[in-house]
Amino acid sequence: MMNIAILGTGNMAAGFVDALAPKYKVTIGARDQAKAAALAEKSAYDVEARGISAAIAVSDVVLLALPFSAIKDVLNTASNMDKKILIDISNPVTEDFQQLSLGHTTSAAEEIQTIVPNAYVVKAFNTIFAPLLPEEARHDQHLQVFLASDNEPAKVIISEIASSISFTAIDAGPLKNARFLEPIGAMNIQFGFFLGQGTNIAPTWKHL
Repeated sequence: MMNIAILGTGNMAAGFVDALAPKYKVTIGARDQAKAAALAEKSAYDVEARGISAAIAVSDVVLLALPFSAIKDVLNTASNMDKKILIDISNPVTEDFQQLSLGHTTSAAEEIQTIVPNAYVVKAFNTIFAPLLPEEARHDQHLQVFLASDNEPAKVIISEIASSISFTAIDAGPLKNARFLEPIGAMNIQFGFFLGQGTNIAPTWKHL
């Protein structure tokens, strides 16, 4: 069974634990292992809690459920990232969530790739809010997840993971296209938190 390490203990981490644990071996990784253990205890499934490097060591896929501002420090202290598939769900926004903190010539995903050059970074799930991670919250709608990566086999694996939890995976091209996906995620934050739409929303591309 594939082992997915979820790094983080916030709402997105908790949502992914509940969504993925029925189908995969899940390990929660955090610098504060007590928080990781507390999140694992809430799960109805056999979920492990470890430190960051220990969680990465046992994983096939690493999901970064962390703010972009925290990712660099976490990855700089991590080990064993070579040939790991790394899912970046972040949107590089300012502390007030009102602006992107980078863009145009780079993206959060590309910056992460420079930190861990031997990992296979896949941008994904950055347009999905935590309340929509449970399948039942989507009311039988297969919301789209946009995937950008320079490694096609890694993209296929993350596409299969997304499909296994009832999302529709959309190939968004190479990793540099995260420069376009992250502003979409930021606009989703604007709609959800500042324009009164709430968090039960997600962008979709439709063929007409």
